[in-house]
Amino acid sequence: MSIIVEFFAAPDDASAALVLQTGPRRSFESLSFGNFDPEEAVVEWECLFAGVSFEQLVEADEPRLVAGLGDDGCVVFAISSRLSAALAEAERSELKVAAVAWSFQRAEDGEFIAPEIAEVILSDLAALVRSARRQGHHVYCWVA
Repeated sequence: MSIIVEFFAAPDDASAALVLQTGPRRSFESLSFGNFDPEEAVVEWECLFAGVSFEQLVEADEPRLVAGLGDDGCVVFAISSRLSAALAEAERSELKVAAVAWSFQRAEDGEFIAPEIAEVILSDLAALVRSARRQGHHVYCWVA
C-alpha cells in the first residue's frame, strides 16, 4: 500500500514525468491522499463508471505508467481518457453511488475506506479532472 497518493493535472506525459522525484505540488494543481493503492483504485473506478471488467483493464495495461519503478519506488501513471471523461461527466449522485460501491469492494479485500472518505476522494478527483480538461491537460497520479 502506498504512503502518499497525489493526483495532479499536467499538460502531457513528459511534464508529468518530471515530478517523479519531488512530487507534483510545486508544479501542478494536485490533490493529496494516502494509504490506498491508487493503481488498483483507478482500475476499480473505471470498472464502476464504464462497465469494463477489471481483467480487460489489466490486460490493456491500465493504468498506463508514465515514469518510475526505480529504486526509490515512486511512480507516475496516467488516468485513462475513459475514466477522465466519466469523472468529468458524473453527477454528484453517481459519484456517491460509485464511492459506496468502491468502499464495499475495498472492505471485501480487508481494506477499510469509509464511504464518506471514498466520496470525498471521487468528488475531489472529478473536480480536478474537470479543471484539467478546461485547460487541455490530463490527470496523472504520483505515488511515493
